[in-house]
Amino acid sequence: MGTATGDGQPAGSPPPRIAVLGAGSIGCYLGGRLAPAADVTLIGRPAGMAVLRDKGLTLTTSTAPPRHLPPTALRTATDARAAAGAGIVLVTVKSGGTRTAARDLAPYLGPQTVVCSLQNGLHNARLLREALPGHPVVTGTVPFNVVQTGPGRFHQGSGGSLLLDDTPAARPLVAALARAGLAVRPHADMRGVQHAKLLMNLNNALNALSGLPLRRQLGERAFRACLALCQREALAAFHAEGVTPARLAPVPPALTPHVLRLPDGLFRRVARRTLAIDAEARSSMWEDLQRGRPTEIGSLQGEIVAMAARHALPAPVSARVVELVRDAEAAPPGRRRTWTGRELLAELASARRDR
Repeated sequence: MGTATGDGQPAGSPPPRIAVLGAGSIGCYLGGRLAPAADVTLIGRPAGMAVLRDKGLTLTTSTAPPRHLPPTALRTATDARAAAGAGIVLVTVKSGGTRTAARDLAPYLGPQTVVCSLQNGLHNARLLREALPGHPVVTGTVPFNVVQTGPGRFHQGSGGSLLLDDTPAARPLVAALARAGLAVRPHADMRGVQHAKLLMNLNNALNALSGLPLRRQLGERAFRACLALCQREALAAFHAEGVTPARLAPVPPALTPHVLRLPDGLFRRVARRTLAIDAEARSSMWEDLQRGRPTEIGSLQGEIVAMAARHALPAPVSARVVELVRDAEAAPPGRRRTWTGRELLAELASARRDR
């Protein structure tokens, strides 16, 4: 019998085969980080994959030298059939594409292929389980921000550990991520984690509307007050739903709206980790608007509106944010409004008064 490595992989065994379906910013970043430790196939849009085949993939952070993978080190594809033979499939498509992704994957998955949702939103893992009966599906969350800064260049602008279901099906992926040098840990309450992540992700829309880098936007008290209004509606809806968001930061979720309203100087001292974001970091929704792509607003503030409605609760602030993002999606290039913190706070406060 062969020996095993420290993570349980048999010594001398081939690296795991991992396919990444939805190789945008998060998918390319994770796939690039995994490539030295696994046989990775990136599956994405034809234009994006053509860039990788021409220029390769460059990964950057503010704390380490750039990592460049030449085209010869990458396997790319534009069709889900490239996932055939993979032991693990990471699904990183936008939430609105989950059902289509599952349908496309189904003919090519082996019976033991592990499918992992690393997406924003609350329902993607459930949708994958429903569409892929009999296949092990793992729920995961990505805590850090990734933005595309140029052709084939993806920048991680914040930190944190990847969280995955604490189940046997997740263990091979946890091991592969750890071998690749990514911080990762299993968590027993991924439902609570997803709701906590949603609470934080409510800032994605506000950042997109501001047009500012995340650190600068969160450094302004008026923008934080907008986020506090959104989070109050979310916490009320979570309570009615019977969900307690997991504590992922030093400040408990229930106290976060109060901390957000602190004066700037005090906030910087209390929430130092929240502002541990480098100057290039922006939300994925900002990037979607810049590139003319549909956003995930329906899975963020839109989710709060739907959840509140199920319990006959008001959510006028979240509803107005949805409307503002939809307006931004529809605006011609160069005609999209950017909001100051004071303007946006006045707009959301008015929606709250007028409900």
